[in-house]
Amino acid sequence: MGGHGVGDPMWQTSPPGSMYDYIKVASFSIGPDGLVDQWSLRAEQLFGISAERAVGMDPIETFVDPDRRAEGQRKMAEVLDGREWTGVVPFRVPEPGGEEGLAEVYVMPTTVEGGERAAVCIVVDVRTLRRIETDLAASQAIFGQSPFGFLLIDTDLRVRRANQRFAAIYGGEVDDHRGRGVHDYLQSPEAERVEATLRRVMETGDSITDMHITGFVPGSEERRHWSVNLYRVHSGTGRPIGIAWLAIDITARRSAAREAAAARRNLALLNEAGSRIGNSLDLETTARELLDVVVPGFCDLATVDLYQGLLVGDETPPGLADGSAELRRVAFASAVSDAPFVGGPAPVRVGAVHHYPFNSACSDALRTARPQEVPEEGNLIQSTLAVPMVAHDTVVGLVQFSRTKGSEPFGERDRGLAVELAARAAVCIDNARLYRREHERALILQRSLLPPGDPEASGLDIACRYLPGNAATEVGGDWFDVIELPGHRTALVVGDVMGRGLRAAVAMGELRTAVRTLALLDLEPAEVLSALDEIARGLGTPGGVQSASRTAASRPSDKDLSEVYLATCVYAVYDSVTRRCTFANAGHLPPVLVEPGESALMLDVPPGMPLGVGGEPFEEVEVELPEGALLALYTDGLVESRDHPLDEGLQAFVGALTDPGQPPTTLRADTPRSLEDVCDHVLNTLDTHHGEDDIALLMARVQGLPEDSVGDWTLPREPRSVGRAREYARGRLQAWDLEPLVDTAELLVSELVTNALRYGEGEIRLRLLLDRTLVCEVWDAGLVQPRRRRARDTDEGGRGLQLVGLLSAAWGSRRTPRGKTVWFELPLPGGEHGLTDPAEALLSLF
Repeated sequence: MGGHGVGDPMWQTSPPGSMYDYIKVASFSIGPDGLVDQWSLRAEQLFGISAERAVGMDPIETFVDPDRRAEGQRKMAEVLDGREWTGVVPFRVPEPGGEEGLAEVYVMPTTVEGGERAAVCIVVDVRTLRRIETDLAASQAIFGQSPFGFLLIDTDLRVRRANQRFAAIYGGEVDDHRGRGVHDYLQSPEAERVEATLRRVMETGDSITDMHITGFVPGSEERRHWSVNLYRVHSGTGRPIGIAWLAIDITARRSAAREAAAARRNLALLNEAGSRIGNSLDLETTARELLDVVVPGFCDLATVDLYQGLLVGDETPPGLADGSAELRRVAFASAVSDAPFVGGPAPVRVGAVHHYPFNSACSDALRTARPQEVPEEGNLIQSTLAVPMVAHDTVVGLVQFSRTKGSEPFGERDRGLAVELAARAAVCIDNARLYRREHERALILQRSLLPPGDPEASGLDIACRYLPGNAATEVGGDWFDVIELPGHRTALVVGDVMGRGLRAAVAMGELRTAVRTLALLDLEPAEVLSALDEIARGLGTPGGVQSASRTAASRPSDKDLSEVYLATCVYAVYDSVTRRCTFANAGHLPPVLVEPGESALMLDVPPGMPLGVGGEPFEEVEVELPEGALLALYTDGLVESRDHPLDEGLQAFVGALTDPGQPPTTLRADTPRSLEDVCDHVLNTLDTHHGEDDIALLMARVQGLPEDSVGDWTLPREPRSVGRAREYARGRLQAWDLEPLVDTAELLVSELVTNALRYGEGEIRLRLLLDRTLVCEVWDAGLVQPRRRRARDTDEGGRGLQLVGLLSAAWGSRRTPRGKTVWFELPLPGGEHGLTDPAEALLSLF
């Protein structure tokens, strides 16, 4: 012992890192009397019994089941007689609910002072041994069968163990890699970087995730890429014993990532092209915009040639001609200093008219409408693509993209991108050509989309005005509309597409058509504006609404607003039965209300965002309108101009409605002034505020449906309700002197109530409304909408809705907050449209 110092490894006080870190081993001794006389700390931990309690216990009586104690006592006697014994003993901890276990016991005889026999016992928990065996088997399977390269690196940063996957990559057997270091697999300086990382993980214990390593495998010159995960491994006592290395080959993934990055660059280029090309309706400007996008982002030099006939206004461009027609060079761009572009045997300057030889690649591209590679001669140009500009199956010109020596030659993906870029520019150029022809028709289109004359509506007296701007102004995008809805309700709409010209006029027409379509679906005002917002975002996007939803993930910046169709709109629905009006606003000026005997005021309707911006919900406001109230909707051209701010114009408008001028008649309910006079007075008063913008003004005076023109009944959910509904309808129609409608109305009411009983839910409500027509509504709580079907000749039913469609002037269904409403409308006797005979309608169904 004297030969070992304090620093000798044999005398270190650190944990040994052996199997005893994992195996539960305890020891105790038994005296000559067969009782425990020493009890170790490990025994306390294994059995859960303190040394104070254990000393003096009979181990057989304490831990062995009663039916095994006799055998245990014999074994104990043999041990105390000097015989050594080893075996497996089931035991139970003597505590309430104590655990049962299986112990591997080593009993060794000994003697105490005085020569008496005693024994020393060593106990191992068999369950722990079995668990270790299972863990070892599982670890071996995971390590050996892992699809990843798996290494265990020791504290000296040498391979302690490698799995078969790693050996398959680097060759040799698994044991051949034992003892190797990082420099045996990687070249400098990659090896130094990885070794430093391993050392840091060993020192700090911090794990490394997805560390990328580049190198070569034996026998291959292909550069490989791996993703490596590193973590420090510890013994059972927590002592670091090495590093686990898991690696997966990501060469293919890296290649795919590069492909994806190239695709993203191309998409970004296409996105930039979409935002920058086509801002002008000038042909030459559009060609220059194309070159601003592609040079130098896509190529080093580029030119654009357009057919001369297209530039001089020829309505019949040559299309897929023989490629020999005259072209004019309209644009040239170069990222190389003093680099002339040779288009044929001699340079072609911008503005020059020329044509390509019949057998040239450029003529071939024009002739076939397909891109061609142009053979190059000289020391500057390496690769050139001649791409025809095709719009709507019409060739309008040719773009040539060139890359100089030192740049990467054009590939197949570049060819596809070049075709797409040329096509986008071609569409813009063709649109400019079409604009010259269609601009004059735009004004006619806009005027034709406005409601003719003064529209009629149930429970409303309506007057409207539309004034275009001065003669020098382009076509605008203001519009208004009055749409009759089921149940004697009316939708009032006023909108304004931002901007002027053909685009605004076309957008106005599309939005107005969309409003009428959505209104007939009987959506809530906020839902109508939400759908209009989606449509508006799709108007300015190639591909329509779906493309817009993909590209409008974020709100457009101010720079991009010129390419987006933005519009403001107020949508209101008036119910003549309840005299309630529901408003929703998309960035428009607030409606103005004048109640009888009161001053005009602007309604507090949340303005929301304009249509086409997206991202924000629209709110609704419901207002009860008294009899005789006046409602005004308008566009900003009425109240705003260059010389007068908006607030001043709004106050002037409110003042004109409050005081309609001389003669001294006011907008009181007792002496209402005609709406035509009010419109004229407002326009005359605000004439100084009328600038260059269009003006749309829509006024409506409330004339609610009288109470005696409404019949409203609630019916229980039972078969007798069908007969009651017929009785209610017959009695009310007779009271209204509508005897010619009784038979038809009874039949149709019976059909709708029967359907509500059969397919609906909850109580049934029947309502009759009399105005310019007779409307019958049947309400229930069911959500399933009725659907017409064609009944077969042998069917006994299924013809109810067909009958409703044949006998009524119109019918339909709409959602309600608590279910649905099915309705039909009948013309009044003596009108232009007569009634269909019910008997003939029934016979026509068979």
